[in-house]
Amino acid sequence: MRLVLAAALGAVLAGCGGSDAVEPAWETSAPLLHGRSAHAVVTDGTAVFALGGTGAEGEPVLAVERFDGARWVEETTLPGEGLNAPAAALVGGRIYVLGGFGTTTNVPTAAVRVYDTATRRWSTGTPLPQARGGHAAVVLGGKIHVLGGGNAVETLALHSVYDPGTDSWSEAAPLPRAKGSPAAVALNGKIWVIGGRSGFEDFGDVDVYDPATDSWSPGPAIPPRGTAGAAVLEGAIHVFGGESQARSKPLGDVLRLDGGEWSDVSTLPTPRVYARAAAAGDGVLVVGGSTAAGASHSSQGSTVVERYYTR
Repeated sequence: MRLVLAAALGAVLAGCGGSDAVEPAWETSAPLLHGRSAHAVVTDGTAVFALGGTGAEGEPVLAVERFDGARWVEETTLPGEGLNAPAAALVGGRIYVLGGFGTTTNVPTAAVRVYDTATRRWSTGTPLPQARGGHAAVVLGGKIHVLGGGNAVETLALHSVYDPGTDSWSEAAPLPRAKGSPAAVALNGKIWVIGGRSGFEDFGDVDVYDPATDSWSPGPAIPPRGTAGAAVLEGAIHVFGGESQARSKPLGDVLRLDGGEWSDVSTLPTPRVYARAAAAGDGVLVVGGSTAAGASHSSQGSTVVERYYTR
C-alpha cells in the first residue's frame, strides 16, 4: 500500500546534476518481526539488517533480522543479554556492533561484536577505547568512525576510528561539543554529524569532518532533535524524525540538504523516536523506532517500516 505524501520541489538535488523537480513519496513496507527501538540498522545497499534495541514491552531484542527486499527473516542471534543504543557498521561483508548500553540500563559496554554475513558466525574485535552508548558510526575510507555518545556519567565528544584490517583503534579530532544520539552520514569524502543531545537539551548544530585536515567545520543547522535517522539518497542528505525533548514528542518531519540549505520535504507517515534509516535500492527504509517519547533505555519498539523514495 502506497502512502503518497508529495510536494514538488524547486531546488536541485546537491550532486545530482539534474534540473527536474522531484516528488517525495512513501509506501508501507513489510513490518519487522520484532518491535525495536534504540536499535541499530546497517545495509550493504541491498540487504538491510536490524540489530539490538528494545521491543514492544521495552525488553531487549536478541534476534537479528535481515530484509531481503520482500520480507524480514531472522538471520542470527545477538550474543549476550541485549543492548540498547548500540552503533553498527557493515564493512567487507562483516557487521560490527560497537558498544551500547547493557540490556535496559545506562551502563555502557566497550565490546565489539563482529558478525560475518558469509559464514554466519560471530567473533569479537578489539574493544572500544572507552565504553559508550548512544553514539553514531559511519564508514569512510574503509574505516569506522565512532562519534559522540555517553556513559553513565557524562556525554562524550569522542571520535574513535576503527581499522577492520588491523583490528585496532585510533583517536581523531573530537566533536566540537559532546553529544549523544546524533545522526551521521558520509558524503563526498566527509562525515556529517547532525543534531544530538546532552541531558535534556536537544541540539540542531551540524558538524562536518574533513579527514584530510582532521578538523571539523560548521554546517547548516536544523531544528533541534536527537535520535533522528539519516541517509544519503540521490546525492543528498536526508534526516528522518527523531525526538524533541522540549516538546516531549516524536518528530515526523523529513529534511533534505540541498545546496547548503535544509528543506522540509515530507512527513513520516508514522512519526518516530529512534527512526533508524538505511538507504537500500532506490529509496530509504525507516525501520522501527518508538511512537512515544521519553523512554531512554527501555523504549517500546514498533515493527513499522516505511520506504521513502522520489518519483
